[in-house]
Amino acid sequence: MKICFVLGTRPEIIKLSPLIKLCEKKKIKYFIIHTGQHYTYLMDGKFLDDFKVIPKYSLKIKKKFLPTAITELSKIILKEKPDFVINQGDTNTVLASSLACNKLNYNGKKTKLVHVEAGLRSYDKSMPEEINRIITDQLSDILMVPTKESKKNLLKENITSFKIFIVGNTISD
Repeated sequence: MKICFVLGTRPEIIKLSPLIKLCEKKKIKYFIIHTGQHYTYLMDGKFLDDFKVIPKYSLKIKKKFLPTAITELSKIILKEKPDFVINQGDTNTVLASSLACNKLNYNGKKTKLVHVEAGLRSYDKSMPEEINRIITDQLSDILMVPTKESKKNLLKENITSFKIFIVGNTISD
């Protein structure tokens, strides 16, 4: 088994670092792609250092983020052939990794897309993050939801229950 973590913002670094450490502890093969969505030291570099998260690939995308990220992520995923791509949240990095996986999965071995913090909704489609969440959840093979309410949101959107796993968080249901 080989896992690819895609991250690009401070919250993604913070929230995915426990899963990365778990892979290290369990000796699971993994690699990290950092898109550079947050690209200053104080926005992400400090957190990469503090959490000892070392990307194998650092894209440092500053212009035309979404199309460039999709293209570059696709190249890396095609080259590395991970079994799973794990993303977290609702950022443009999440959308780019979801679209890259979807683009590559029409032929050959399927890389499964895992969305951590799936099913969260603001119900405000004027927010780009809401659109990112909805698209990513529709494209994901495994949806890790923090609450029962998040699961209900996905079921209302006709996502089959066998893809949804309640993993909890610090907010009680």
